[in-house]
Amino acid sequence: MGLFGGRRTVFVDADILVIGGGMAGCGATYESRYWGRDLKIVCVEKANIERSGAVAQGLYAINCYMGMQWGENQPEDHVRYARNDLMGLVREDLGYDIARHVDSTVHKFEEWGLPIMRDPKTGRYQREGKWQIMIHGESYKPIVAEAARKAATEVCNRIMVTHLLMDAKKANRVAGAVGFNVRTGDFHVFRAKAVIVCAGGASHIFKPRSVGEGMGRTWYAPWSSASAYALPIQVGAKMTQMENRIVLTRFKDGYGPVGAYFLHLKTYTENGYGEEYEKRWYEDTKALVGDYIDRHPVPTCLRNHAILKEVAAGRGPIRMVTREAFQDPHKETVGWENFLGMTIGQAVVWASQNIDPKHINPELTTSEPYVMGSHATCSGAWASGPEDYAPEEYQWGYNRMMTVDGLFGAGDTIGGSAHKFSSGSFTEGRIAGKAAVKYVKDMKNGQPQVSEQEYRHLEKLIYQPLENYRIGRNEIVAGTVSPSYLLPIHGLQRLEKIMDEYVGGISTNYMTNGVLLERGLELLAMLKEDMSNMGAEDLHSLQRTWELHHRLLASESVTQHTLFREETRWPGYYYRGDHMKLDDENWHCFTLSRYDRNTGKWEMEKAPVYHIVD
Repeated sequence: MGLFGGRRTVFVDADILVIGGGMAGCGATYESRYWGRDLKIVCVEKANIERSGAVAQGLYAINCYMGMQWGENQPEDHVRYARNDLMGLVREDLGYDIARHVDSTVHKFEEWGLPIMRDPKTGRYQREGKWQIMIHGESYKPIVAEAARKAATEVCNRIMVTHLLMDAKKANRVAGAVGFNVRTGDFHVFRAKAVIVCAGGASHIFKPRSVGEGMGRTWYAPWSSASAYALPIQVGAKMTQMENRIVLTRFKDGYGPVGAYFLHLKTYTENGYGEEYEKRWYEDTKALVGDYIDRHPVPTCLRNHAILKEVAAGRGPIRMVTREAFQDPHKETVGWENFLGMTIGQAVVWASQNIDPKHINPELTTSEPYVMGSHATCSGAWASGPEDYAPEEYQWGYNRMMTVDGLFGAGDTIGGSAHKFSSGSFTEGRIAGKAAVKYVKDMKNGQPQVSEQEYRHLEKLIYQPLENYRIGRNEIVAGTVSPSYLLPIHGLQRLEKIMDEYVGGISTNYMTNGVLLERGLELLAMLKEDMSNMGAEDLHSLQRTWELHHRLLASESVTQHTLFREETRWPGYYYRGDHMKLDDENWHCFTLSRYDRNTGKWEMEKAPVYHIVD
C-alpha cells in the first residue's frame, strides 16, 4: 500500500465520542445514552468490544463493591482504604464519587445476566475479602459490552485512534480524533463535541520477565499500549502521579493473581526454607516509611518490599503455601477454577512444569512495573472533581473533564482515583458520560471546528511507516535488519531496555536515581528522533508502530515524574536510591506535568492533597 493508494477517508460525526471499549468505555457509552437520548454517541475500539480491555479473558471477582444495602461498607471506608494503600496520596473526591455509585453498577451487571455468587446462609453476595465479591466471570465482558452496543449510535471496532483533534477556532478545546482501520487501512476522522478517553494504560513499557516467545505473557493486558495517557498528553492535558507505577506479586511465569488464594483459600507465603519472613523486615521498612508499616492492611508496596529484601538476602524463592488448603476438595476446585476462568495461562504453566498445587507450593515473584490508573495505583490525567464534594482547587469544569475543554476520561485514563478495578472503571465511565452530556447540552451552538489541514497532516504522518518500508525494503542486509528503517519490535525492545535499566525495572531491582533518570531521558529522546524512521510492512505493523509511539510518550512522562518526586514514596514499586525515605514534609503532594508538543518540553509542578474524609 502506497502513502495514499487504495485508502478511503471515512468521516464520522458524533455528539460524544468514546475512545476505548473496555469497562470504562462501556460505562461511558451506556450512561451517555441514558442522559442524552437524542445525542449521537459513537464508541471506537482498537479491537472488538465483545472481548476487549483488561477484562477480555474473564474475571473471577469484582474487586470494588461496598455492600451498602447490607451495611457492610460505606464510601468513606473505601476512601480510607485507598488512601492508606497509596501511602496518603489519593484524590479523595474522585474516590468517594466512584464508591458512592459503584454498588448500583454491580446491581446492573447482575440484572444483565452476570452470575454473582451468594452466601447460602445470608443470601448476600459471597465475599472474597472486604471489598471483593465472587462471580462466575467467563462472560463478564460480553455481558457488559452488550449494554454498550445497545446504547451506542455506532460502535466502530478495529479502529486504532492515534491522535486527538483540536478546535481550529477555540484554543484548548478538543474537536475529535483520527485513526485507521487495522483491517482495511481506511483513514477515520471523528468529529465530536465531547471526547471521553477510556483507552488502556501501559504494559510493555518496562521489560517483562517473560521474554522471547513468551513476551506477551504479562500481568496487565499486553495490548494496553498507553493510549490512555498519550492521547491527552499530546494535546497538553495535565497528568498526575505518573511515577506511581505498580508492581504485582504474582505466581511465577503465568502472572496468575494471588488475591483469591490469600483471601478466599486462606493461603499464606513462606521463604525458600519454609520460614515466615515479613516480620524480619519490619524495622527496615519502618525506617523508610515510618508508621505506614503499622497500618492495617499493610500497603501493597510494602509487602512487595519485604519479598524483595528476603530474596536479595538469599532466602528465596518465595512460595505460596497451597498444599494445606488444597486438601479441601472444595478449595481445590475453587483454586483451579479461579485460573481456568480468567488466567488460563497460569494453569497451563503449572501443567507444563509438573506443578500440582495440592502437592507442591508454587513460586511467587514480582512483576515488571505497569502504569495504570484503574487498579491499585493512580497515574493518569488531572481531572475536575464532583461539584458537591471536590475542593474548589480541584474544580474547573465538568466532572472528570481534564484541563482541555470537552476532553473527559475514565478508568485507566484518570489519575488520583485508585482501586477502581472493573466495576469502578465502569462507574467512572458512567460519571464521565453524564458530565459529557451536560457539557454538550450547555454548548448549544458552540460546535467545534476541525481543520482539514490538521487531519490531512496527521494522515500523512500516520501512514508514513508504510511508505518507509515500501521504499527501503530492498535494502535489507541481514534478516530483518535494515539501514533505512526500524521495525516496531526493535523499537519496543529498545524502549523496554531503557526503562528497565534507567527508570527502575526488574534488572535493577526497581532501583533508580537522578543520574540514571537523566540518562534515561537522553536515551528516550534519541529513540524519539528515530521514530520518524519506523517501517511497517503491513497494517498490523502499522498498529504496533503507533502503539510504540504511545508507549514512548507515556514512558517519557513516567521518567519526568520519577525525576521530579525526590523521595521514595512507594518502596516495593520503585526506589530513588538518592532519596530513599518517604518525605511527607516536602512531598505529601501530587505531582503534575504538562507536555508542550510544539517544543517537546515538560512543565512540572506540585498540587496539594486534601484529606476530605477523616
